[in-house]
Amino acid sequence: MTLTDREKALVAISNAVSVYSVYTKNPDMMPKNMTLIDFVLKSTPPELKKEVTIEIIDEVFDFVSQTRHQLS
Repeated sequence: MTLTDREKALVAISNAVSVYSVYTKNPDMMPKNMTLIDFVLKSTPPELKKEVTIEIIDEVFDFVSQTRHQLS
C-alpha cells in the first residue's frame, strides 16, 4: 500500500514538530526567530507543500504534544 500525498505530508509535519521540539531544548541549534510554522514549511518537501495548512500543523502539533505528555 502506497501512502497518499496527504499521509506523506502528515508524516513530514510530525517529524518536523518532533525535531523542532528537540531543537528548542538547545537554542544554539536553532536559527534565531524560527517559529514552528517556519520550521515545518522549510522541512516539508516541495512536492508536499500543497497539502500543508496551518490547521493540519496545529492538529499534528496538538497530537504530538499530547502523545509526548502521555509518555512522560
